[in-house]
Amino acid sequence: MIARRGISLRLREALHGYGFILVWVIGFSLFTLVPLVETFRYSLNQVAVTATSINLSFVEWANYSRALFTDPNFVELLIGYTIETLISIPIVLIFAMIIAMFLNLKFKLKALFRVIFFLPIVITSGPVIRELTAQGAASAPGIADVPAVVEFLQELPRALRSPVEYLLTSFILILWFSGVQILIYLASLQKVDRSVYEAAAIDGASSWEIFWKIVLPALSTATLVNAIYTIVTLSHFSENRVIRYIYDQTYDVQGGIGYASALAFLYFAVMVLLLGIVFGLLMQWAKRSR
Repeated sequence: MIARRGISLRLREALHGYGFILVWVIGFSLFTLVPLVETFRYSLNQVAVTATSINLSFVEWANYSRALFTDPNFVELLIGYTIETLISIPIVLIFAMIIAMFLNLKFKLKALFRVIFFLPIVITSGPVIRELTAQGAASAPGIADVPAVVEFLQELPRALRSPVEYLLTSFILILWFSGVQILIYLASLQKVDRSVYEAAAIDGASSWEIFWKIVLPALSTATLVNAIYTIVTLSHFSENRVIRYIYDQTYDVQGGIGYASALAFLYFAVMVLLLGIVFGLLMQWAKRSR
């Protein structure tokens, strides 16, 4: 009887758990998995949309080979996206960590400052950020016109010139993506017992040593989560140049839905590869820090 009751209890708990995630599974299947499979099917075809139907002409991997070998614009955008993302990640993480450590201190109006740093995440919807970008509020374009900066950019290889210029002119926009990361770092910092800092200070550890020996290892897991979140956020940002190029190809005479679908899958593959590399490197660092 006890065994049966135990099995029955575990079964009920399992059913409750599956019940909670069932809505997500159904939503993911209907609104993500099915469109994903359909998009991959389109990527293997030449798609012609008429008033009454969608006609597919199977072309195998022609769309993919065209994107990789005969479309220099897309390849250049992919390289630029990769470099820009790799540059943006440490900037966002360092800025978020500094602000989180500042907000973890005791001072007046701390709640107000938390709202201020998180507010850009709330307002940066597609239309809003597009309008702000169009008005120049999200960038500092004058920096790229400074003679010393212009000369520096001209000395860089072509593959690095555009990402570095993007960093110089759009660092305000990059920092706008730090709100969630600040909250994650702040939650991790608040889990560290203050007695640990006091004990380290009594033993003679300086603030710099406390940061490297206590704070940074305590934030290793949060850093991993924030890095993954930053990559995903930057990758699906509405003003991302790769996404805009794919969108334009959807309605281009020389492109079409099939070609745009192939571009989207190649972009997705690069993003997954980037996630895997960053995850592997930070996971090793997190294991060494524990």
